[in-house]
Amino acid sequence: MKARVIVASNRAAAGVYADTSGPRLVAGLRDLGCDVDADPVVVPDGEPVAEALRAAVADGVDVVLTSGGTGVTPTDRTPEATRGLLDFEIPGIAEAIRAYSRDRVPAAALSRGLAGVAGRTLIVNLPGSTGGAKDGLAVLGPLLKHTVDQINGGDHG
Repeated sequence: MKARVIVASNRAAAGVYADTSGPRLVAGLRDLGCDVDADPVVVPDGEPVAEALRAAVADGVDVVLTSGGTGVTPTDRTPEATRGLLDFEIPGIAEAIRAYSRDRVPAAALSRGLAGVAGRTLIVNLPGSTGGAKDGLAVLGPLLKHTVDQINGGDHG
């Protein structure tokens, strides 16, 4: 599976600080057997996220994980940038990620992250923290191969 990580962070994109969630997601996807680009794509939230997602779909990437921009602040726009590209949503994935984190981190319920398919690319929005990255990977680990297989027309074994 070919995968890409897109980090939505106005401050990291501006060089104010180094992103920490993206490298964790890259390492986690590699641990799950994915072929991942060397570095996360770090962009400001909003339209740059949509542009990076469109590029990933055009490049034939199987899985894109986004990190950041899923909260309720005025600059959190990743779900809106994602929703406009999806052919259909897979709400159970996003719900499972929120549920996995919610008991330990009550603010996880505020994440508006989406999961869905654009073309033949699975896109999952994760919160922009290392904890959100870890929890997202924990939920996605058992689902990823089967989901990508299904998106590509696989049958239930």
